[in-house]
Amino acid sequence: MRILAALLIALSLGGLALPVLAGPPDVPKGAGEKCLADAATMRRNHMSMLMHRRDATMHQGVRASTNGLKACLDCHAVNDGAGQPVGIDSDKHFCRVCHDYAAVKVDCFECHASKPAAKKAAEAPAEAEPMAPPEAAQESGAATPPKPEGPK
Repeated sequence: MRILAALLIALSLGGLALPVLAGPPDVPKGAGEKCLADAATMRRNHMSMLMHRRDATMHQGVRASTNGLKACLDCHAVNDGAGQPVGIDSDKHFCRVCHDYAAVKVDCFECHASKPAAKKAAEAPAEAEPMAPPEAAQESGAATPPKPEGPK
């Protein structure tokens, strides 16, 4: 009876915090129509896929734009209140949502950018400045590159 009374007092005073088991994380949906694979496969195998892509790029020089880390970030970027993509330092970052839940460190972004590159305006590309003739470079004191030698 004393234990029950003590428990009721503790609960009424808020001194006893009961653990709450968290459910699965609420993963933000990607912006694309479909991912490389279904969600269950991506949850289980995304690291192997990224490592495979890394090896193909680093060791074989194969660069693919559709299934690399950059493509993941382009599709799965989460925006803040101002509409800007959040970085890995935010707990809203797509990767962190699951990795924090699973207590797994994300180390990809120690070298790689954690948010997509800013989209370039849909304007025509800026025109390059015309090159000055070699005489103008000599007059301004700039060094002129050496002329290539012909075959020997």
